[in-house]
This record gives sequence, C-alpha cells and structure tokens, in this order.
Amino acid sequence: MSQSDDALHAKAEKLARKVIITDTHVDFPYRLYAEKFKLDSAHAEIPISSEKGNFDYNRAKKGGLDAPWMVAYVPSSYQDNLDKAKMFADSMIDMVHWIIERHPDKFARGDSPAMIESNSKKGLISFPMGLENGAPVKTLDDVTYFYKRGIRYITLTHAKDNHICDSSYDTARTWNGLSPFGFEMVKEMNKVGMIIDVSHISDSAFYQVIRTSIAPVMATHSSCRSFTPGFERNMSDEMIVELAKHEGLIQINFGSSFLDGNIQAVRDSNKVQVQRLLFKLHLGENDPASKKVTNRFMEDHPEPFSTVERVADHIDHVKNLVGIDHVGIGSDFDGVGDSLPTGLKDVSMYPNLIYELLKRGYTDEDIEKICYKNVWRVWNKINEVAAQQ
Repeated sequence: MSQSDDALHAKAEKLARKVIITDTHVDFPYRLYAEKFKLDSAHAEIPISSEKGNFDYNRAKKGGLDAPWMVAYVPSSYQDNLDKAKMFADSMIDMVHWIIERHPDKFARGDSPAMIESNSKKGLISFPMGLENGAPVKTLDDVTYFYKRGIRYITLTHAKDNHICDSSYDTARTWNGLSPFGFEMVKEMNKVGMIIDVSHISDSAFYQVIRTSIAPVMATHSSCRSFTPGFERNMSDEMIVELAKHEGLIQINFGSSFLDGNIQAVRDSNKVQVQRLLFKLHLGENDPASKKVTNRFMEDHPEPFSTVERVADHIDHVKNLVGIDHVGIGSDFDGVGDSLPTGLKDVSMYPNLIYELLKRGYTDEDIEKICYKNVWRVWNKINEVAAQQ
C-alpha cells in the first residue's frame, strides 16, 4: 500500500536531516564578492542569515544541507593574466576560510569525507571547496598549491577556451580538446588526488580527459543533454555512459535552462524581442529608458521556470541509463541567477526533491547515494588512486 502524501513529505523531511546532503556546486563566494562583501564585523552575519541569494546557514540547516561545496569561481576575463587569476582565486578561498574562522560553531572545513562526517555529527556545516575555471593553475605545482589551500576539485575551464582546454561555450576550439599542458595537468591532478570536474569543457576535451585520467572524474554541475538538444554545456547520453564506465558521476544542475530546452527557447525568444523593441524605439541597452522598457516587457512576458519534478526526471534519466551509482546533486545555487525551478529556489528546499524521489519509488538507500554516498565513492577512489602513485 502506498504511503499518503503527508507521510511522504514527513519522511522526506526526516531523511533530509538523517542523511548527509552534499551539493557539489554552490557559488556563494562569488555572490558575496558581487555584493561587495568584506571580511569585517559589519558583514559577518550575512553568511548566517540573508534575504539575498540562495544560500545562508539558516536556510541550509532548514534544508538539511551538510556539505555545500564553496566554489572559487574565476571569470574568463582573468585568463589574460594568470597571475591575477591566481590572486583572485586566493581571495575567494580567503573569504571562505574567514567565514569558517568567524563562525567556528557553525562552519568547518570539509577536506575529506571523513572530516565532513565528523563535522556533521557535531552539527557543523562543512565547506569543501572547488575551483571553477583552472586558469589560476599556471604551473603543475599550482595543483598542489590549491590542494593545500583546501580546493578538492578543479573545473578545467569556464566560458572560454583557456590554456588547459576548450570550453563548451566557446566556438574557437583552440585545442580541439585538451592542450598539451592540459594533458599533463590531468595526470598531475591524479597524482595529487584532485577531482577533475568535466563541467563546462567541450565534448572533445571530455573524451580526452576520460582516456587520460586513471581516476574517476565528476561533472559537478551538469545535466542531461537529452532534455536540452543542442546545448553542449550538458552531457549527452554517450558521455554519461562513458563517465559511468570509468566509475564517474554527474551532479544535476538546477538551472531551468539546464533542465528544459523549451524553457531556454522561450527565454532566448524574449531576449530577441526586447532587443527588437529597443531598436524600434531607438534605445541603446545602456540608455536610462531601456531598463523601464525591458522591465515592462518582462512583466507582460514572464519567463517560465522549470520544476522540482524535472530535476527528478534528470535523475531518473541517469539512473535508467547507467544506474543509481552515477548521479547526484550539483545545484549551481547562487550561480544561475533567477532561473531556479519551482520548489528548489534555495538551500532550504532539498526535502522537496527527496519527496519527489520517494514518490517515484526511490528507496532510502537510493536517496543516500544521490545525497552523498556517490560523491564519497568517487572522492575516496580518487584519493586511493593518488595514494598508489
């Protein structure tokens, strides 16, 4: 006999608090940077409670979040000066360390699965860290440098080709995959025990990484291209199969454009219509009157959002394609702007996704794997490979 809806909601809330939830991509540090956050008393409480963005301590506790990966995002604009890129990455890392030091009763470093499990037993939220865009890695020694600073994964590039590999968003195809340095960096990351994040990279770069790496790799915040035809930023079924063959993992991104190609088509259409309207009115994008015109258009043509059900559809797709051991959560909270799905607008809402999965027949063990055990498996395997070298 199926459980009642109320019983499933109650069970989802209970599971969210019982199991460790790790989300492998939260852009909270860059959000703070954009908000001109400073390491001083006047700003110290923002990480605890904030009306802005998608993450803070109070909402994370409500949602059962134990280990949000704090991302040191380095925009592609820094790629012209790699020393400057490294300085910027360090500033993001310094910010995370400062928050932990300022609130030791709430936050702690999350450098390993064992450390996170220990922190969770103490009621602390752990901050494992990732570096989004490998531009700051100027030499192979920088892989160890960032590892010592707490970084545990590196997204090889972001919106543009860099000195490591090609980006899925860039048409230049500078290297047709990995650069010569990129091949060596993959091997170095294996040696150090650094997780290789294949989100954002081109298809060719992905296949070259898979062939080169002797450890599993992870797509920390990508979704399934099956739902978004033509959107290379997501992963094709063939790539997901190859990822799973090498014991890897795809973490589903919550952005609406990652979840549903039809929604992205509507959003793209709205942008084109706004541009035509501004042109007709002889207004430039920076004209003071343009904002009013744009806002009025958006009020009359509200952009659609995806849903928590669609996130579950992506999880279903991966499970049916390669099995439950190769999928998890990589929301991109604070990174995808106002495009989050209904029911998953911030870190307080993970129980909504758990409820949807329970409703579809997922077991407690399945949900544990999605919430953290799959990440732990890959992470521990990568550490094992590094130890053997």
